[in-house]
Amino acid sequence: MHYDDTNIFAKILSGDIPSHTVYEDDKTLAFMDVMPQAKGHVLIIPKCQAVELTDLASEYACAVFKTAQKVIQAQRKALGVAGVVQMQLNGKDAGQSVFHYHMHLIPTHIHELGKHESVMADQDELAKLATKIRACIVD
Repeated sequence: MHYDDTNIFAKILSGDIPSHTVYEDDKTLAFMDVMPQAKGHVLIIPKCQAVELTDLASEYACAVFKTAQKVIQAQRKALGVAGVVQMQLNGKDAGQSVFHYHMHLIPTHIHELGKHESVMADQDELAKLATKIRACIVD
């Protein structure tokens, strides 16, 4: 699949669309999902053009997983949760709707997941959650 550099995550990376950043390094950006499936739902994206996992260079895949480890630990501490669902969808038929590789980190039990992309979150609540989780990130 061809990468569309006008997708929403590309616009977030370029600064054209704001996000509630939880963590950022030279290869990844982690931010609050604006349509969360559970409180504290974070997305991690690589800072490269990749539609899905098969397009993702190994160095960026490793960086995404390293960031995920940090964010999961922070989610557990900040939100007092034990379980975090890690989810990644490859292609439209799997449910992928933004065609820039991304990983979901959803602090919940699999059977408690909300419907994907069903409700827009309150931006003030997202900002507070991002601050709380960000404060628990350990480098």
